[in-house]
Amino acid sequence: MELKGIIPAMLTPLTMEQKVNESVTRQLTNHLLDSGVHGLFILGTNGEFHLLNNEEKIKVARIVIEETNGRVPVIVGTGGNSTEETIDLSQKMEQLGADALSLITPFFISPTQEEMAVHFERVAESTSLPVLLYNIPARTGVNLEPETVARLAKVSNIVGIKDSSGSFANIENYIYATKDEDFSVFAGTDSLILQTLQAGGKGAVAATANMIPDVVIAIYNNWLEGNIEAAEENQGKLQPLRDTFKYGTLPSVLKKAVELYSVPVGPPKMPVSEVSGDALVKVAEMVELYKQQKVTIVK
Repeated sequence: MELKGIIPAMLTPLTMEQKVNESVTRQLTNHLLDSGVHGLFILGTNGEFHLLNNEEKIKVARIVIEETNGRVPVIVGTGGNSTEETIDLSQKMEQLGADALSLITPFFISPTQEEMAVHFERVAESTSLPVLLYNIPARTGVNLEPETVARLAKVSNIVGIKDSSGSFANIENYIYATKDEDFSVFAGTDSLILQTLQAGGKGAVAATANMIPDVVIAIYNNWLEGNIEAAEENQGKLQPLRDTFKYGTLPSVLKKAVELYSVPVGPPKMPVSEVSGDALVKVAEMVELYKQQKVTIVK
């Protein structure tokens, strides 16, 4: 199983009572698959993994794996602070039928590079599934250094990394550090999708693909076919959506945008509150812009 292409960082649909919404989770899964995505990345930052308990995480994974039914790989986020807890959840997700695991760096405690390397090695050896590392320093307080990633790339089932540092230099360093290994680097910052592909990356784990998967896929497909101008045009079309993210706590803006545009994914998990007031007006205006432009996607 090769991980490549456009993989949405899937939202977790909730009811107004803050419970996992099974029917809408199935709806969103099919909506994304029908658009032609190359995989699904669940229980990441935009999937609110940090606000869900393990029972909720297992429920989300069960629904998505069942609904996907092998059509594309399902990558499940199982990372946590404790190595023991991460191993336990990883093994449960393997039993559920996950195709791959995503492991975020431990957060809050600011572990050393050596501590993170040993953590990832221990988790990787506890499962037969492919493992995708996940670097998002603005949220975790730690950055996986290229040397550490090069070490981890030698572990047989550590197959790649999602980099959400926002730094293209960081992505380039990962690609260079792992050039001799069978290892895939994915953009986790949606403004860097095309640049990452051009530098040798394999694709993107993209939050914007929840709302406009067709546009994000068009970046990849045009790049694949050598239509760089069309790829650049579609890359630029992500910006109005990304510009509104500042109007609420993550992922409240994206959830509201998706709800207004296509699928009723419901509210964010408390303590994050729904977008309202002036922020809601700005998000609604942005969604309307995309609705008007829907027919102009460059294929």
